[in-house]
Amino acid sequence: MSGLTTHVLDTMHGQPAAGLSLRLRRGDETLVEAITNLDGRLDRPLLNGDSLAPGAYRLEFDVGEYFRDLGVPLPDPAFLETVIVDFGIADKTAHYHVPLLVSPYGYSTYRGS
Repeated sequence: MSGLTTHVLDTMHGQPAAGLSLRLRRGDETLVEAITNLDGRLDRPLLNGDSLAPGAYRLEFDVGEYFRDLGVPLPDPAFLETVIVDFGIADKTAHYHVPLLVSPYGYSTYRGS
């Protein structure tokens, strides 16, 4: 199954990052704006079928807003306000999964399955 999905995990609290706002961009165009569900995922793929095209993409995760909404005291400015993940899609027939593990002071990502 081809497509692009994401999953956000809050490593500070050891739980899915529910209610986190994110955007998928390609160049100057915003393709998708979404908010994660209770499982830290989206209810449908960011891209699938013909909308999945080879090229450079950017995911922007509003992590500062997410942690403030949970009542986490953050400095002003926050160390991480928006986590940006730039990645490429080479094969439109493949599945691309971009998970984000995040805390107020660090994050990691990788190409998942």
